[in-house]
Amino acid sequence: MSTIAGGRAARRQTLRRIRPRRSPAVPLLLAVWAGAAGVIWLWWSNTPSIADNNSKILNAGRITGLLAGYLMALVVLQMARVPALERRVGSDRVARWHAMSGRYTICLVLAHLVLTMYGMALQAGKSFGDIVQQTIDSINQLPDMGKAAIGTGLLFLIGLLSMGPVRRRMGYDTWYHIHLLTYAAVYLSFWHQLTTGNDFAVEPTAKTVWYGLYGAVTAAVLWYRVVAPIRLNMRHRMRVEAVIEETPGIVSVLISGRKLHRMGAEAGQFFRWRFLAPGMRLSSHPYSLSAAPRPNMLRITVKAIGDHSAALRDLTPGTRVWAEGPYGALTAGKRSRGKVLLVAGGVGITPMRALFETLPGAAGDLTLLYRANTTQDLALWDELAAIAEERGARLMYAVNSPEGERPDISAETLRGKLPDIDHHDVFMCGPPGFAQQVYEALRGAGVPARRIHHESFEM
Repeated sequence: MSTIAGGRAARRQTLRRIRPRRSPAVPLLLAVWAGAAGVIWLWWSNTPSIADNNSKILNAGRITGLLAGYLMALVVLQMARVPALERRVGSDRVARWHAMSGRYTICLVLAHLVLTMYGMALQAGKSFGDIVQQTIDSINQLPDMGKAAIGTGLLFLIGLLSMGPVRRRMGYDTWYHIHLLTYAAVYLSFWHQLTTGNDFAVEPTAKTVWYGLYGAVTAAVLWYRVVAPIRLNMRHRMRVEAVIEETPGIVSVLISGRKLHRMGAEAGQFFRWRFLAPGMRLSSHPYSLSAAPRPNMLRITVKAIGDHSAALRDLTPGTRVWAEGPYGALTAGKRSRGKVLLVAGGVGITPMRALFETLPGAAGDLTLLYRANTTQDLALWDELAAIAEERGARLMYAVNSPEGERPDISAETLRGKLPDIDHHDVFMCGPPGFAQQVYEALRGAGVPARRIHHESFEM
């Protein structure tokens, strides 16, 4: 079992004042809607009076195309791992925005394709049944339409593979690398927007704004997904220091490097880790820090639930490590009340252990509830007990009975353990089913939704 001693930085963190940080989610969403309104205004200002059905169909194709192009830029921006989004809004929320934007984009692209080709077919004296031939003719005759056709096909492929039932049957690495084709799809689809779009032909200012939008998004992707990770890893030069088995199937990886406390990581956050060992170089997975960052040491604690996580136990000391981050908004900045309940399910203990060590608070302010199948599965328990004793915090566990009966985690149980639970902030991490059960129990116990803090990385 590993033990990572509390550092001075961690102790200083516990003495800080409570300074909750507001999420910029609402202003960002307002900005997105304002941009959509601008796109609709561009379409409306360039739309003459619509006198017949053919004009209605073609103009419906125009507006769906414009909105699809706008959303494509936002889809890519949400993949850029911009710190203001990843660390303030929350990686899970940004992932949900990305998934939702992607679905809307595909629907708009499909509507744009069908409506535009149908309208063009009617214009040529054809019928709805001639859409396929009209599409082929457009690809052969109009500039950049061949690129757009390939980009559209890639978007539909990515959308199909991202559907829940299909996604769950794919390995994480396979899905991740296929998902990167989004960049190629957007690039290929971009050019026909300017060469065949009437709105940009008659409005040079609109074309400049469109170039600016896509240029800014491209710059964000290159900076935050390429340049920033290179700078971080060249500066800190991380390597595997040791791999230690905590409990059967759960290992801790100690990672050494230079001035790691200057990476800006906080307890509760995670990095995307790439271990430069044979068979692992192409895999990048998110794992939370299981202890507060030290000047020369970071630690992650991982349960073997897939090929990548299972391979961590075989890492050898000295293996180079490539990291991207830190990401995540499940930090002390979410806290708004003096008292805090931390709830962990299984390996979800990793960010909770780091927060248990560092959250500001006096004796009696902090409580940690740890759910596991058996007492043998309570990873990092000795460290948690030592932290609880040092800080005057309360440590509880909930495990199955010898007969396998699951413990009752209900509103009544929680109120019995913490009569003033409705005056607590709650930080929670665990499997989706467990998190949903605890969330409902907390709401039933009177905890407002705004004070239940949880990040889920299910895509």
